Amino acid sequence: MSYAYIAGTGHYAPEKIVPNQFFNDLYKKDIDTFLKEQRNIYQRHWMSSEQSTSDLIIPAAEQAMKAAGIKAEDLHLIIVATDTPDYLSPSTASVVQNKLKAVNAGTFDMNAACAGFVTALDTASRYIQTDSTMKNILVVGAYAMSKWLNLEDYKIATLFADGAGAVVLKSTQEKTGILAASYKSLGEFHDYMGIYAGGSYKPFNQDVLDKKEHLLSFPKRIPPETNGNNWPGLIKQTCEKAGWNYRDINHFFITQFNVQSIYETMDKLELPREKAHLIMQSYGYTGSASIGMCLSDAVQEKKLKKGDKLMFVGSGGGLSMVSVAAEW
Repeated sequence: MSYAYIAGTGHYAPEKIVPNQFFNDLYKKDIDTFLKEQRNIYQRHWMSSEQSTSDLIIPAAEQAMKAAGIKAEDLHLIIVATDTPDYLSPSTASVVQNKLKAVNAGTFDMNAACAGFVTALDTASRYIQTDSTMKNILVVGAYAMSKWLNLEDYKIATLFADGAGAVVLKSTQEKTGILAASYKSLGEFHDYMGIYAGGSYKPFNQDVLDKKEHLLSFPKRIPPETNGNNWPGLIKQTCEKAGWNYRDINHFFITQFNVQSIYETMDKLELPREKAHLIMQSYGYTGSASIGMCLSDAVQEKKLKKGDKLMFVGSGGGLSMVSVAAEW
């Protein structure tokens, strides 16, 4: 049996840095204190008007391929996890394949909102496990949400940011890499948070644009304890599948939306909070890119060593949750 291991990582955030002070000035109120104390957000990166999601992906992908020691023509599949694509159709992955000149790679996009990267990680590993021709797969989480923000809504606009995180998965016969995954969905929350115009439910028209229904919105409030109540059980379930004791996990990479949910999860597991790597202080909330970026940042900081047990936990609108256990 083949296994999929993470052979290379990379991440990219656009050059424009937006500090919390920008919002203090924009809204004429103290936004900075709440963001720092409750969300651990000090700044974020926003893309330029000329950039698209695929432009964020390319630098992260090239970094990951270089770290994995492969070239674009060595890729057999490209999976892009995003809910802010270049186009409604065709896939952003096809744009990436063309820009990279990955002539031997198949492509598809995946939308599980902010759980997308971890979902794609698991999906890619299953391709490698079941298809001997799949040797190298590029998995990317990408987020360009600044283009869908309503700046009149300070509770939303201050949190979100842009970026991309990428990994290259390689095939191996050694039992390592991606070992188990678990999923949970709470579909009753599907209309609580999202971009609700532009699809078949509500196609674009002038009325939609005038009402700004094409922008990110939170029509209802998801109970803040939802993630903290569900993540620990999902983690334990995945550990059981992997044959692990959850207390032996070395590093957690969790959706970087609310640092309090991460702390709550670690506290319920009775594990040190420091085991959860954080990047929102530098990048804000980068949605489907955040976990890939978080992993790449930890690699750059040389936090990981061979044999470390990693737990990825993604949670996104829908409400979709997924966790993946991997050995480094």
